[in-house]
Amino acid sequence: MIPKAVLGVFLFLLATGTTLNVMSLMGVIMMTGIVVSNSILIVEFTRALRNEGMPIREAVAMACRVRLRPVLMTSLATIIGMVPMALALETRSEQYAPLARAIIGGLTVSVIVTVFVVPAAYLWVHRKEQQPPAESRVEAV
Repeated sequence: MIPKAVLGVFLFLLATGTTLNVMSLMGVIMMTGIVVSNSILIVEFTRALRNEGMPIREAVAMACRVRLRPVLMTSLATIIGMVPMALALETRSEQYAPLARAIIGGLTVSVIVTVFVVPAAYLWVHRKEQQPPAESRVEAV
């Protein structure tokens, strides 16, 4: 998830003609914190549901439905809040534009990754945890 978000940062910086500098790297660090926090929301809620006895697929689906709103609100509020800074409309504000552009590019990609890839990866990693025991499986004769 972080590499894809960093790829989004680089693509957005390239598209806007912004150089990779200290300010844009600070934006990458800020964006990384938000991305990890969003992913943890989904994974931790899934674990809580599974600890209550819910099957893995239902737990992942429920966690995605319940936590979609907080993930979108956090990311969209940050992206929309960074737009004025990214446009660098004020005098001497152009020094902060790379920071805002890095955050916007990374969060835009990471929202998609968080909503689709994190649940799929969770299912893939934990897919064998709900396999029925070997003696209860019906074997073909």
